[in-house]
This record gives sequence, structure tokens and C-alpha cells, in this order.
Amino acid sequence: MALDEVDRRIISALIADGRATYAQIGAVVGLSAPAVKRRVDRLRAEGSITGFTATVNPAALGWTTEAYVEVFCRGRTSPGDIAAAIAKYPEVTGAATITGDADALLHIRASDVRHFEHVVERIGAEPFVVRTRSVIVLSRLVSRADLAPPNSGG
Repeated sequence: MALDEVDRRIISALIADGRATYAQIGAVVGLSAPAVKRRVDRLRAEGSITGFTATVNPAALGWTTEAYVEVFCRGRTSPGDIAAAIAKYPEVTGAATITGDADALLHIRASDVRHFEHVVERIGAEPFVVRTRSVIVLSRLVSRADLAPPNSGG
């Protein structure tokens, strides 16, 4: 999955405007629309581009409370067991195993603090959970929907 400079510029253009036409992208990167399409098709086939999506403001959907929850598990709970349990909760928008004292870190969106509390109570009742530790986001300082490819020229 080695990306050349043109691939990086195409990806950057798609990140900036996922609805841009191949002709519009071609004008930015100096290729014809068919050449851009061939490259995008290749980038998708090799897994460099994994899909296209709309980015929605969570508040527009009623998800106004955002928090992170550390999950501390008993014994040797596997990442697969954690993932299977956490997948039941639509409020969990991201989850990862982590280093440190906690076993996993969850990103949660909820309609309000009471809803968030209910979600944490349900997660805490999972058989492998020993305890949780939560922090509620007051204001989001940086939010990036996707990573821009690094400049190869520095």
C-alpha cells in the first residue's frame, strides 16, 4: 500500500470534499477524470480508501453529551470478549484496548447526563467489568473526521 504523491493529493482532495467529482479532483492533482477514477478504484481495491461517508454533527441527532470511559476488567478478559459486549451499546462510538491500568477506553455519546449514567451502569454490570472511570467532555478542541496523508516532501 505505498502511496505516491498523486495518490496522497487525491486522498487529501477526497477528505476535503468526499462529493467532489473525478474531474474536480483531476483539476487539483493534474490528471484527467478517467485517470483519477482508475487511481481511486485502485486505492479502494488495495484498502487505502476504506469507504465514503457523511459526517454528521452528533448534536443534530440529539447526542449532546460526550464522554470517555475507562473499563477495568477482571482476570484475563480478551479483547474479543470486550468487543462483543460493548457492541451491544449504540452509545459506544469507539472502543480500544489501551496500555496502563485500564483494559479498554470507550468513547460514548448520549442524549444527556442521565442517559450517559444509564449507559455506564449497564456497561458496569457486564460480568467481566470490575469498575469504570469516566470523564465527560466539556468542549471539543480539535476534531478530525479522518487523517490527512502526510507530506512526503516535508
